[in-house]
Amino acid sequence: MSRTPPKLDHDALVAAQRVTLGAPKRRCSLAARALFAGMDVIYGRKRTLSKFKVLELIARVPYQTWEQVAYVAVTHTHRRTDLARRIHERILDARGQQDNELLHLLILEERIARSGNHESRLKFFWLPQAIAYAYYQWSWMLYVVRPIWSHRLNADFEDHAEREYMQLVAEHPEWENEPFESAFCADYGQFDSLADMFRQIGHDERFHKQESIDLIHRARFR
Repeated sequence: MSRTPPKLDHDALVAAQRVTLGAPKRRCSLAARALFAGMDVIYGRKRTLSKFKVLELIARVPYQTWEQVAYVAVTHTHRRTDLARRIHERILDARGQQDNELLHLLILEERIARSGNHESRLKFFWLPQAIAYAYYQWSWMLYVVRPIWSHRLNADFEDHAEREYMQLVAEHPEWENEPFESAFCADYGQFDSLADMFRQIGHDERFHKQESIDLIHRARFR
């Protein structure tokens, strides 16, 4: 399993955006719908970079949860090297996806800083940390009780993020002619435009969603 979302060229990114916006919405769990509704109440329905920053703060949480649980599990597998290897692979997968979400966050923070927009520290730092903490506890509980539930919740979240990013690009046609310049280009990649960079993030979220869906399917047929 690849641990890094593939980087697409312009034509492939435009096609990916078209597929996302044309596909039916995923049928989300009650917990996921409550989270999305709460985000709209607190941060508004309008798609802003500050709201996406909060989204990315929360997006890393399930991968952190899975990594930590796997670290605990691997300490009890010293006599089963095959199981220990599978757990180690899951740790690498979770870490790779977590690092990818972190790059999204860093790029968003950079663009917000360049814009000069003032953010309330309470609303965009402390409150997101509290939401992320609660989401961590919920993800941890689901994963310990039945991992498939945690993966399903993450698939719901990533499906939402994928759609939101692709819709954000559609709302900003001026980004098609704006170059992507960032201190993180060497880490994340070079793109023809700012629009393509955000399309790539949207496609990354689709990749993460599919990773969770694949884990669900494997658990069902094991």
